[in-house]
Amino acid sequence: MSVFGTEEVELIKESLVDEAIDALFEKRFATLLHQCLNCIKKGSSKEISLASRTIGLLALTVGPGVHAQEILKESITPLSQAFNSGSESSKIISLLNCSAVITFVGASGPEEIEKSMQIMWQIIHPKLGSNVIAIKPSAPIITTAVSSWSFLLTTMDGWRPSPKLWQESITYLSSLLYNDDRSMRIAAGEALSLIFEMESLGKFVAETKGYIDSSALEGNKTKDRFSHIQGLKGKILNQARDLSMEAGGKGSSKKDLNNQRNMFRDVLEFLEYGYPPETTMKIGGVALQTLTWSQLIQLNFLKRFLGGGFAKRMQESEFLQDVFGFTPKRRNLVGHDHISSTEKRMYKSPNSVVNKARTQQLNKQRMLSEGRNIGHFAICVGYEDS
Repeated sequence: MSVFGTEEVELIKESLVDEAIDALFEKRFATLLHQCLNCIKKGSSKEISLASRTIGLLALTVGPGVHAQEILKESITPLSQAFNSGSESSKIISLLNCSAVITFVGASGPEEIEKSMQIMWQIIHPKLGSNVIAIKPSAPIITTAVSSWSFLLTTMDGWRPSPKLWQESITYLSSLLYNDDRSMRIAAGEALSLIFEMESLGKFVAETKGYIDSSALEGNKTKDRFSHIQGLKGKILNQARDLSMEAGGKGSSKKDLNNQRNMFRDVLEFLEYGYPPETTMKIGGVALQTLTWSQLIQLNFLKRFLGGGFAKRMQESEFLQDVFGFTPKRRNLVGHDHISSTEKRMYKSPNSVVNKARTQQLNKQRMLSEGRNIGHFAICVGYEDS
């Protein structure tokens, strides 16, 4: 009877502790999110930038699920409104990165992803009457918007937009390959390569051709659209070839030039022969590989967003590990040498799993020796661990 009672008390106690921890996390999570959202609504440009980054990091920390969905639901409107509260590049770039990350983690369906992509596209290619950024955006803003749009497009496999929408997207992205800004050209090249990889352009051509064959109502307008798209691939190939061999001009960065050449060599090889670039980077002695344009775009975006914290996140975040199919090396935990902060909490902290188990065992032994009733056990255990 005493053993049975002890187990019941331990079960109730652990359940109450878990509930208390969950409640504390919920409170801190909600408080941090709403403080950041208040900064986005009322803060300076610098405060908006910092709050946006914090919300993005919060989404990556909690991972997919109800909390990430709440972040997206609560944040998307304030973020959209903040695009109109000024045109400072650093602020807009932070808002774009945040929108991309919280959508990537928290979106529960393609409709939410498409909504965020539409906001980004209005910044890439603003139109009269658009509610996002009333003035012409700078080159860094457009570059970030294209990268963010591509990042979300990687999650939209099987997306079937209208032929008219694809024509607008492909045509405008193709025009950015001729822009004077090298970073913008690279971002546009990656986006177009992703579209080809997803076979969206091929599907678009086939659907448009089928529409021409089956409908006499559109007439010459639809035929012109088909001819226009058919000619795009040749133009993209020619420009990719030129950019892969571009000579450096006065004042140009050698590193940026090499990045452009290498990237467009990859674009050219992919468009001509169908081979996407393959990359490998080591994290904690383990190789993280990308084999597709989609994976490469995701990797590059998250590396830019997380900066020096990327490797640590990859080693600790199950969500990011699932995204890239990455399995970190297990550390030797016996001697507790060179272990992470998470592992220190697990093994060394007074509240760690190991120490809690040891405490529970000692409590059980005390209770068995005292032979008291269940109610008295509950009081003793609660008192000793408080």
